[in-house]
Amino acid sequence: MESQQAHRKDEHLSLATATYQRAHQHHYFNQVRLIHNALPEMGVKDVDQRVQLADGLQLEWPFYLEAMTGGSNQAAKVNRTLAQLASKHHLAMATGSLSIALKEPVTQSSFTVVREENPDGSVIANLGADVSLDKARTAIDLLGADALELHLNAAQELVMPEGDRDFHWLDNIADLVEKLDVPVIVKEVGFGMNRTTIEQLQGVGVKLINISGRGGTNFAMIEDRRNHQFDLDDLASWGQTTPESLLEARGSKATIIASGGITCPIDIIKAGVLGAQAVGVAGYFLNILIRDGATALDEVLTEWQTEIPRLLTLLGCRNFRDLQKTPFVLQGDLYSYAQQRHLI
Repeated sequence: MESQQAHRKDEHLSLATATYQRAHQHHYFNQVRLIHNALPEMGVKDVDQRVQLADGLQLEWPFYLEAMTGGSNQAAKVNRTLAQLASKHHLAMATGSLSIALKEPVTQSSFTVVREENPDGSVIANLGADVSLDKARTAIDLLGADALELHLNAAQELVMPEGDRDFHWLDNIADLVEKLDVPVIVKEVGFGMNRTTIEQLQGVGVKLINISGRGGTNFAMIEDRRNHQFDLDDLASWGQTTPESLLEARGSKATIIASGGITCPIDIIKAGVLGAQAVGVAGYFLNILIRDGATALDEVLTEWQTEIPRLLTLLGCRNFRDLQKTPFVLQGDLYSYAQQRHLI
């Protein structure tokens, strides 16, 4: 019989699918409009879709499979399929939080399957921002990970009945960034970041930041469904959206990654225009896999990898970083947010 924590991982998978439509009811990237370039003066063959995020961390594509799951038998099956597709499509892949693997070694195979199925690809380990240096090294070694994601999940923890209630993370993040031998990405889990948070992270040496905004999988909503003590549904709309968070990050010297509510190739392009240098996708891919199966997700990944170079060509961009030179206009609530926050 699996442990209570493993059961929680299965609940997360089930509830992520059950709440998908509600969590994705607003498509915030629709408020970003790109200006057409009628004279691209290049061809699709001129596009280099590779992205260099850090020394030793090059992605073959500007999007990757963001952290989803691990820690149970069901999660192992999901991770195996995702890793097989990551290998086929030359996509980087982040695992779900390895905290359970450090506490319950019997669950480690649900994570190591990612490296087994994708021995030569980029694999990103994932742990909470309070993890000790020794445990972080253990997790990295377990996967042969190319990078470590440290997730910031205060909103999620506060909704969880068994969650943490104390969040002093910054000093520990600084220590991990200084002492680990792989790049460290600090990411939210779907509630976005503001300019002050980004500056705080930069101030302690963080060079890779995933702003992970509202608009995709909503862990406050998921944990609220698990919470039988209180109704905390008012946190369903908590946080900054992904476009809002990208605007907050403009001008930052850190390498910015975007995730949260990415559901099509044009979202990836718009995120790049707003300053993202890579894009993580989790909920949309997971929903396709659970609902329609591996073949359907395989086809979607092929379509995305066909469309992205064409969209870059349409905008006259030879690589993903060039997107930051693309003109755009903001509409609706996003324009109002940018004005009030003095971001434009």
